This record gives sequence, C-alpha cells and structure tokens, in this order.
Amino acid sequence: MSEPNRRTAEPADRVSDAPSDNFVYRVLPRAAWPYAQLARLDRPIGWQLLLWPCLWSAALAPQWAAPSAVHTGLPDLWHLVLFFIGSIAMRGAGCTYNDLVDQDIDMKVARTRSRPLPSGRVTSRNAKIFLVAQALVGLAVLVQFNLFAIGLGIASLGVVAVYPFLKRVTDWPQLGLGFAFSWGALMGWAAFWGTLAPAPVLLYCGAVLWTVGYDTIYAHQDREDDALVGVRSTARLFGARTKTALVLLYGATIMLFALAYLATGSGATGPAWPAYAALVIGAAQMAWQIRRLNIDEPDECLRLFRTNNLFGWIIFLGLIFSSLWRLSFPATIL
Repeated sequence: MSEPNRRTAEPADRVSDAPSDNFVYRVLPRAAWPYAQLARLDRPIGWQLLLWPCLWSAALAPQWAAPSAVHTGLPDLWHLVLFFIGSIAMRGAGCTYNDLVDQDIDMKVARTRSRPLPSGRVTSRNAKIFLVAQALVGLAVLVQFNLFAIGLGIASLGVVAVYPFLKRVTDWPQLGLGFAFSWGALMGWAAFWGTLAPAPVLLYCGAVLWTVGYDTIYAHQDREDDALVGVRSTARLFGARTKTALVLLYGATIMLFALAYLATGSGATGPAWPAYAALVIGAAQMAWQIRRLNIDEPDECLRLFRTNNLFGWIIFLGLIFSSLWRLSFPATIL
C-alpha cells in the first residue's frame, strides 16, 4: 500500500499517522513527546470517541424521571468532567497497553512502525510504568462514583485486556473494540442511578455497532499491510461490501438509539422531540459518510473516521435540547 505524502515526511520524533502540528508539540518538552504519542494525545479523536457514549448515557439517564425539583433532566456536570478526564486517561492507558502487545506487528506495518515502541524511542519498561500511571488516574476518577458504577467500571477491564489479541484470531476485532469503547453507555447511567435498565443496554448495543462501523472505515487504511502480516479485521472481511455493511451497522445503531430513548419513557418523561430530530440528523451524517467512502483512499478513510466526532455532538446536543425543551414545556408530549 502506498503511503500518502503526509505520512512520509514526518521528523524522526513524530509518528507518521498523526498530525505533526498538534498542540502537544508546542506545549510539552521534547522528552515528553514519545509518551504523549504512546497515549495518543496528538490524536484526540480516540478519547473523543471513547467519551461520547459516556456523555450520551449521562444525558439520557436524568430523562428517565420527569423534570422536577429533584431531576432537571440535565446531566450531572461533575459526572461530565469525570468522564472527560477518565476518557483521556483510559484511552491513553489502553493505547499504551495495545502498543506493548502489538510491538511485533507494528514493526511490520508502514503506518505504525514510527510509533515510540517499535521505533525504540520508549523502552518496554518505561511504557509499562507509564501505563500504570495512566491507569491510576483512571482509578482516581472511577472511585468518585457510586459502588455499582465502580464495580461496572472494573468489569470493563476484562474486555480491554482481551481486545489487542482479537486481530490474531478473529475477523471481528472491531467488535471487541466496540464492547470496550462503548462501555461508557452503561457507565453514564450507572453513575446517575446506581443501577442499570433496558435503556442504557440498548444504547450500549447501538454504540457497539457504531464503533464497528467507524473502526471498519479506519481499518481500511491498513488493509493491504494487514493481509501481509496476517492481521484480521472487518475491513478485510467486508472488502468491497463495506458500504453495504455500514448501511446495516449504522442503520441498526440509529434504531437501537431510538429504542433506548423509548425505553426511557414517553409522555412527561423520556427524551422529547429534539432528541429524535438529532437521530434523523445523525442518520443523515452517517449516510454522508457511506456515500463519500472510498476504501482505496487511505486519507479519505481517515477523514471520514474523524467525522464521527460530529455524530457524537449531534446525538449529545439532541439530548441536551430535549431536556431544555422538557424544562420549558413540561406538559408537552414528545
């Protein structure tokens, strides 16, 4: 696979698959750059995509109860701050762990061989210490929640631990990523209510399919290299049928989100019409991704992958405006 020009002219202290003008290179000392790269701080799209299911769930959970003096229908601001910090820390820890596991593979793939571990700019020992430090930040965030949410958060570690190995044994590693990256759809609800219900489970299932969809687009960047080194992916599995697969994955995502909203309630409780309107807009954004996709253009795959951050904003703002609508017009149905 020929590498885009953007990737072939990076300095030796940068990585080829990340922007070379990111803010981390302006604010951090040069000695810290390899660790920022290990944590993917120069690629914020990862923690943003990890954060969205948390924020969606945190915004959906209060709408299970009618707006009142006790429940405004708006998410807990402190929870949003915790999810923000936790997403950055745990995404960084997950990427560091993934790089430790995948050193042998990353050496063989053009897009990844410039990363800190395969390039030798960080030793395995130092990467493990950095992994523990990030995990401790994540733990400090987790213990701020109720006991049920703490237990649920700890349970996610099993999924995270297995994920890096899936590409060696299954064509569906993106599904494993979905299970891990969508866990926040359960956490936001659990942090608010101290329990789970059908609504967050449906939201979680939808987020899993969304993750499989966007990471399939991302994986098309490496399709040819993956075939050479024996790495499996849904990009290789779907191949020329990727657009059809995305229609099914993204369509099911929207359907499951709508069912999650309905499971939260209707009438005086549950999301109001702005949330459903946002689903329609989100579906249109997904359709645009599919229409624009060219699986043989790596740069275009990366750009489309990144637009899923916009999808996250659409769904989140729909839920926020839903709560504001309920507060302004509490008797309105939908």
